[in-house]
Amino acid sequence: MTDAVADAVGVSSSNGGAEPYGLEPKATVLARDDVLSGKLQVKSGGQVLGNFSGHIECDGDLLIGPEAHVEANIRSERVTIAGFVRGNVVASNRLKITTTGRLEGDAKVGALVVQEGGVHLGVIRVHPEGVPDSEPVAIVDASPRPGVVTLRTVPNPVGRVRKFWGEFF
Repeated sequence: MTDAVADAVGVSSSNGGAEPYGLEPKATVLARDDVLSGKLQVKSGGQVLGNFSGHIECDGDLLIGPEAHVEANIRSERVTIAGFVRGNVVASNRLKITTTGRLEGDAKVGALVVQEGGVHLGVIRVHPEGVPDSEPVAIVDASPRPGVVTLRTVPNPVGRVRKFWGEFF
């Protein structure tokens, strides 16, 4: 009896019945009225349509919906922002900010698309060769600077010549 139940569970969907139309779930969705806080790891594509705060890691496409409010650092292959995001974004393939999208934070991306009306406040670094895993190292020029040079005024020789010749004429 146990073997039959295990076989039935193996072929059925998570709701106990056969998957309608042969469809398999492809995306993780945080619905519009949902609120979640913490770390969200998505193995394929995902959609955030509600409120989220924390950290998001996604292996595929991530959509931040038009009514979403996200305060999180995001790491994904492709990110589309149609709502509000406050945090840093790393999109190894592409970042797209739609006409209703707003990003407040820095981003490192492979490619960038910003539609007219899309807003970004921060620094975007585009790496078409691929986003580096490590943070860039600042190169500081430590060469000695020349000292402060004081300028002194030089008397105007033209004025003296005019004065000299003015005595004759």
